[in-house]
Amino acid sequence: MDNQSHNQFAKSLCKHILQSYSEPMTDDQHETEQHATEQQAGHPVVELAGAALRALSHPMRNRMLGLLRLYGPATATTLANRLGVNTGATSYHLRQLAEAGLVVEDDSRGNARDRWWKAAHLGTSFDTGALLESEPELTMGFLHGIGQLYAENLFRAIDELQTQSPEWVEASLISDYLFQLSPAGLKSMMTEIQAVFEKYSTDLTQPLPDGTEQVTVQIQAFPRETR
Repeated sequence: MDNQSHNQFAKSLCKHILQSYSEPMTDDQHETEQHATEQQAGHPVVELAGAALRALSHPMRNRMLGLLRLYGPATATTLANRLGVNTGATSYHLRQLAEAGLVVEDDSRGNARDRWWKAAHLGTSFDTGALLESEPELTMGFLHGIGQLYAENLFRAIDELQTQSPEWVEASLISDYLFQLSPAGLKSMMTEIQAVFEKYSTDLTQPLPDGTEQVTVQIQAFPRETR
C-alpha cells in the first residue's frame, strides 16, 4: 500500500476521533441531543492544520469539542458542569475554538446572557506525518490529548462493567496483541481492519435502533519497544 493510501486510511480512522467522549446523559443533555442531527447535517469534516491544530493542542478544548459533536449545542455553564471546571475556563476555551472556526454560536437558542455553542463540523481529519513535520510541538500536544481521552474512555468503560448487562459484558473486549511486522505489513493489516469498520459503519446522527447502543472501538497500532 502506498503512502497516499495509508494517509487516507489514517484520516478516515481519525474522522470521528473527537466524538468518542461518551458519558451517561442527564435530562438536559437528552434535550440537547435531539438538536445534534440538525447541527451536524451537511457540515464537512475539518482538516486539522494551522489555527485548528493550535486550538486542539489543549486537551480541554478536545473534550469540549467532542461533547458538542456528540450531544449537540451547549452553554459554557453546561460544559463546565460536565467537565468539573469553572464557567470562566469553558468560556475562554469556547472563544479559542470559535476563533479557530471549530465552533459557532447557535443563533436559534439562548440570548445575550445565555449563549449557546455548537460544533462547526461533524469530525476531524488529519495527517499525522505531515503535521509532525510542519508543527511538531503542537502536534505532540494534540496527540497526547487524544491519548489521554482514549485512556479515560477505557477506564470509564471498566468502571461501568459491573452495571452493564451480561450481554454487553460478554460482547466487550479489552485486549492487546503482539505481532512481528514490517511497516508494509502493519499498513496492510490496518487496511483490512478499516474494511471491517466500514462494513459495520452507521449514521451516528440518526436515532439509535432498538437494542443498540453507541459503541466506541479504539484502535492503536505502533512499534513496541524491544529489549
